[in-house]
Amino acid sequence: MGSSTSLRAIDVLVVGAGPAGATAALNLAPVRRVALIDRRSRPGPRIGESLPPAARRLLTDMRLWDSFAAECHSPCYGNRASWGSGQPTETDFLRDPDGHGWHLDRARFERWLRGIAEDRGASLLAPARIQSLYWDGERWSVKLATIAGTLDVNARVVIDAGGRAAPIGRRAGAQRHRHDKLVCSWVCGEASALGHGAGLTYVQAAEHGWWYTAPLPGGRRVLAFHTDPDVPEARALADPRLLVDRADGELAAILAASRFRPTDELGVGAAHSAVLRPGAGPSWFAVGDAALSCDPLSSQGLLNALYTGLAAAEAADRTLSGDGEALPEYRQTLDQLHTAYRQQLTRCYRAEMRWSDAPFWKRRHVAPTHV
Repeated sequence: MGSSTSLRAIDVLVVGAGPAGATAALNLAPVRRVALIDRRSRPGPRIGESLPPAARRLLTDMRLWDSFAAECHSPCYGNRASWGSGQPTETDFLRDPDGHGWHLDRARFERWLRGIAEDRGASLLAPARIQSLYWDGERWSVKLATIAGTLDVNARVVIDAGGRAAPIGRRAGAQRHRHDKLVCSWVCGEASALGHGAGLTYVQAAEHGWWYTAPLPGGRRVLAFHTDPDVPEARALADPRLLVDRADGELAAILAASRFRPTDELGVGAAHSAVLRPGAGPSWFAVGDAALSCDPLSSQGLLNALYTGLAAAEAADRTLSGDGEALPEYRQTLDQLHTAYRQQLTRCYRAEMRWSDAPFWKRRHVAPTHV
């Protein structure tokens, strides 16, 4: 933890040390005085996530590629899906110019990003939480509660990387607009890295939602089911320990071939789409889930976290240099991301019509709305 004297007057305070916040901090730290805070001292349990091949370009741009490659996350060679019909289809990355993707050990990935931010000069305060925050027209006055006591910080820019809660944006008057009510029930377990489904992400549509499974580093696998909280299947799967018994078809075959053995690493959480309006304001910028929460089906959440973290770092640096165009251009970037995301997600859901009368699918076959 950095000393209190070095943190009292800073350029940028980043609230939230997940992938988006740590990315913003590590890009700003070489040129600005940056503090990165998080409510947790270490990243907590997360459902496993994948990075698509395109992430390699982002990591290279941020001078992270060599360090990331040394982390040895499991390669993801493609996606397989039972979607739109009972016959699975496969998309491989063999011809992708960026190579394969990756199945991540999410907690290790987050620790790595935090470490890079500190190595580049950011001061990490974790655990720490905001007690009060006030914008006087020139600076943010922030009172932080830390394990060492209360710390008063003055910052010229604040970056909201606080996840779906969007704590800074909402305090500044922005509103979150939810597009659906998707929830995810998930469990991790021990599994073989060989056999049917190895090296692939697998998605399987069902009458009341959709399944996901993927291998994770360290001889592990994740199994998840996504649905709406008001459909019967959601109540049946509220206990993630029941997921394995409900799996069928090729999903069951993959779990059996990998000798999947669930552990106590499990959870139920929000997975809905949402957007913050506006996603930035005078001297604050939202990133990651705070700006745009993505349905896991899109496989865009983590990539957007890295991209918005980098884009907000550039916008914050320009703002600190007196560039008045940085704010509207960042808002425009978020709008473009949101539009492309909604179009892609709508196409994905409309490709599955076998249960078009079921409430879960009917809601996703109509024009997007706010809920």
